This record gives sequence, C-alpha cells and structure tokens, in this order.
Amino acid sequence: MSLKELHIDTLLQGCMRGKQSAQLEVYNRYYKAMYNTALRIVKDSAEAEDVMQDSFLNAFTKLESFKGEVTFGAWLKRIVINNSIHHYRRQLKRNEVSLENVMYKVEDNDGVVKDYGVTERKAQKVMDAMKQLKDNYRVSLTLHLIEGYDYEEISQIMGISYANCRTTISRAKESLRKKMINA
Repeated sequence: MSLKELHIDTLLQGCMRGKQSAQLEVYNRYYKAMYNTALRIVKDSAEAEDVMQDSFLNAFTKLESFKGEVTFGAWLKRIVINNSIHHYRRQLKRNEVSLENVMYKVEDNDGVVKDYGVTERKAQKVMDAMKQLKDNYRVSLTLHLIEGYDYEEISQIMGISYANCRTTISRAKESLRKKMINA
C-alpha cells in the first residue's frame, strides 16, 4: 500500500516515529490549503511560504499534543492562522511594506482590464476591496467569510471580546460594501 492511500491517522503515527516519508505525504496533502490560508493573512507570497513552513515544523514537533478532538487539517490550519497573525503583527511593528504590495497597487491603478470571466472579475473586485480594508477588518472578514470560523473562534484568535468581534465583522462588511459600490 502506498503512502497516498494511507489514512491520515496512520500517517500521523509514522510522523511521530520520525518517518520522513510520512511527514512528506502529510505535507503534500495539506501544503496548498495552508499556503493559501497564510497568504490571505500576510499578503506576501514569500512570507506566506515561510509561515507555512514554520507551521508544519511546529505541527510535526508538537504532534503529541494533537488530541484528535478536531480533524488534523483543522488543527494545522489553526497553527497556520495563529502563526500568520503573529507574523503579520510583527511586520506591522517593523513598519515594513513589501515591494510586491507596492507593485500590485501600481498595477491596479494603471487601468488595464484583464480578460477574466464575469465571476472571476467579481471575485477579484471583492478581494481587491478587502485588501483596502483596515487590517483588523480584513483579517476578521478573511477568518469569517473565507476560512469559515465563527465569532467565538475569531474572538479567541484575534484576542478580542465576542461583542467586539461581532461589531468588527459587521463594520468590516459595511466598509466592504461601500468600497464595492465606489469601485
């Protein structure tokens, strides 16, 4: 039986025994989703790659703390989100702006319309509008609308009260609506 056919629990047992082939298979199964999750928060592909790699390293070294109360993917995603938010906040303290973000804004303002389908254009407009939101609005909406977390989980992740979380998401949605109308 190849590793691709093994159940995740069997692979995790192999990972705990230090089996590199099992670790590689777990990585291959989850890296795309975890990269996308990190990218939506840190907004930089190289930084998202670093966060994802660190998250997998954290997961493999702390695998014995995985109790199986949630799926492994949900547990890993929580690590990625926490690492992404921590990384993003650290970047804000340094007040760094990535060259890709600057170039992206320049490219957006040149008026070139790319040949996408209608759905892709609408989705791109929403994502562009989300990038213009205040950081706490963007992160909370990403966690709620894209990642599917509920208010209680988001309040824990962001370190804010439940009421503040609901208010923030409500205001973020309203701000997003206004940006979409003005776009």
